[in-house]
Amino acid sequence: MQIMKVDPRALKENPDRMRQSKSSPQADALMLATIKAVGIVQPPVVAPETDGGNGYIIDAGHRRVRLAIAAGLEEIEILVADAANDNGAMRSMVENSVREPLNPVDQWRGIERLVALGWTEEAIAVALALPVRQIRKLRLLANVLPAMLEQMALGDMPSEQQLRVIAAAGQVDQKEVWKAHKPKKGDTAPWWQIANALTKKRMYAKDASFGDDLAQAYGIEWVEDLFAPADQDGRYTTNVEGFLGAQHEWMTSNLPKRGGIVEVNSWGQPELPKQGSQVYGKPSKSDHTALYLDRDGKVQTVHYRMPEAAKPKGAVGDGSVTGGDDADAVVTSKVRPDVTQKGHDMIGDFRTDALHDALGRAPIEDDMLMALMVLAFAGQNVRVDSGADGTFYGGKRFSRHVVGLFDAHGKLAFDQDTLRVAVRSVLIDVLSCRRGMSNSGMVARIAGEAIGADAFLPNMGSEDFLLCLSRPALEASCAEASIQPRPKVRETRTALVEHFATKHFVHPSGRFAPPADELLDWIQAGSPMDVIGAGDGGQADDPADDQGEQIDEDAVHDALQATDVAADDEHDQGFDQRAAA
Repeated sequence: MQIMKVDPRALKENPDRMRQSKSSPQADALMLATIKAVGIVQPPVVAPETDGGNGYIIDAGHRRVRLAIAAGLEEIEILVADAANDNGAMRSMVENSVREPLNPVDQWRGIERLVALGWTEEAIAVALALPVRQIRKLRLLANVLPAMLEQMALGDMPSEQQLRVIAAAGQVDQKEVWKAHKPKKGDTAPWWQIANALTKKRMYAKDASFGDDLAQAYGIEWVEDLFAPADQDGRYTTNVEGFLGAQHEWMTSNLPKRGGIVEVNSWGQPELPKQGSQVYGKPSKSDHTALYLDRDGKVQTVHYRMPEAAKPKGAVGDGSVTGGDDADAVVTSKVRPDVTQKGHDMIGDFRTDALHDALGRAPIEDDMLMALMVLAFAGQNVRVDSGADGTFYGGKRFSRHVVGLFDAHGKLAFDQDTLRVAVRSVLIDVLSCRRGMSNSGMVARIAGEAIGADAFLPNMGSEDFLLCLSRPALEASCAEASIQPRPKVRETRTALVEHFATKHFVHPSGRFAPPADELLDWIQAGSPMDVIGAGDGGQADDPADDQGEQIDEDAVHDALQATDVAADDEHDQGFDQRAAA
């Protein structure tokens, strides 16, 4: 490099200079005054012509040369440098960026020039100290209408999201929208209105369940998204009605048994039939299936269960009867429990599925099977209506297991394996941890612990279940998993979901082993001493207690046959809940 003096009028402009936009009159006036007062402080950088001429081409300093001529200078100092391989493209861009930041349009032009010369986006980002995302954002301007580029060159830039929407639209649509929203001279453009006018709902092919035949029938044409990742199917269509219609027809043609199509509410959740409860575990054959379309147009599936029988009149969700002295008690605010009601419902489903899997596959000794059978028929969900003739009503549910123990002549004939299968099947039908009328209560949890059903429990580290835990319960789970709790509950829950994505997590409240105190209370409540009495000679401690426990069979029969249950509530106050059932 060397310094020499030349007439500024002899220098030639570089047609590929970085700064294409005109500078402001105020900036030109300031530089002109500086040149007249002290001259040019930093000499312009020039390079010899390479096409056979003997002149010099300006690489950096076009404004200085132009204003030196305007100031009437006869000679100026220049810095002569050898021409770079890219014709000084990167050097010119860096020099202009340092002196005064280029507007986004000029930056985009410079980037496109460098890309054409073989520069990669990553290399340009490193050279200009810019993130690669910014380089890619500027390259979106290649798809923008020239009239909009002129507005952006004035420094009036839209946001990145608005720019992506504008760049994704066609030139014809951009021209029409710009004509309707073009700003007046000196005003900024309403980019949010322009972006909204060009926004079209996209339905992606990766979310479609239908095939090419339905796509053709509904007039769906797929368009390739140029900005989608290379390893993903970026095809989309703006024919929203056709896409949803094809999805709906596919659902109609592929409805499973006991399935139906449901609508979604304003939150995007499926509207299940009235009294239907969602199944979070493995669905059974008697459960129903609902198909619906989410907000992205994807087909989603949810399973739900309908109640078998209506709740008794006057009963609330936990099985207790309303009314009495407690009805007038003042309700005080309670601290949120560790697990919500929905969480207990999910735990009940998880436990029941795991218990049934263990009963079907886990190794169980014959003596254990017999013990479990005794336990099963002491469950809360087992009801035996007994009369004077000793008739027991098992129902068709249990009859289907018994018929396999008979031969073709109606004689009991079975082997040990057949008996084991029948016993396991009966236990599966009897034992349940689901909340509601089918809950077997303590006996199901004892049976699950005895056969190791905890090993069959699913991973509870999902977003749906962790939403049901309180902050203390989440933080306790974090301590167990060696995770630092986050300031916000949502962040803590997200960290747990990510941690348990590849690990198996079972919340302590979801395990089968019942608390020791509850188990002892249950054993004591069912002991013969409480039923017969602990007094000497078989006499009860308090005659009044025995009198209250005696049941008149005629009164019970009349109560079961009465149509007005409310009229018999007062008569049955002396009976315990099991005797009344």
